[in-house]
Amino acid sequence: MPERADHVRRWGVVPRLPLQHRPPEQSLFSGIYGLVLASALVAALDATGDKADPGPDALWVLLTALASSAAHGYARVIAQRASVDGAATVSRWRLVLAEWPLVAAVLPAVAMLLAAVAGWWAEATAVDVTLLFNTVALFGWGTWAARASGHGWPSSCRAGGMDMLIGVVIIIANALIK
Repeated sequence: MPERADHVRRWGVVPRLPLQHRPPEQSLFSGIYGLVLASALVAALDATGDKADPGPDALWVLLTALASSAAHGYARVIAQRASVDGAATVSRWRLVLAEWPLVAAVLPAVAMLLAAVAGWWAEATAVDVTLLFNTVALFGWGTWAARASGHGWPSSCRAGGMDMLIGVVIIIANALIK
């Protein structure tokens, strides 16, 4: 048996993580979508030439995340209704509520904007920190997902890097548009 473990390690095959350590697919989807949504919203709300007003910006980010999560959940309900019978069930409510990671993913951005409201830093700094935080978080989620599916560290870091590119593109677009 130890020979097999050495063979597995030597060829780079990584045993899969136990189910309790693997991120659910829905959480990954909603969390990554929420990070990208928060980054795009924060970058768009940071208009040059306008008076900085991080309070309403934080509210818009949160309300948009809530609306997006409700829309995603409702779209899943419609898709399920079309594929099964038309009756609403408790499981359909769970489909809507399962989008909570999308809202959770925007909370750091909201907190950073609210820190600007409190005067801890300028809104432009809050935007920059949020974009950087979300970009690093995208790398982390991508790496974690790849590791959980059995990929080795180099492959997982490449996957995380590809996810991180979404954040980098938003940062570059934000810099070019300003």
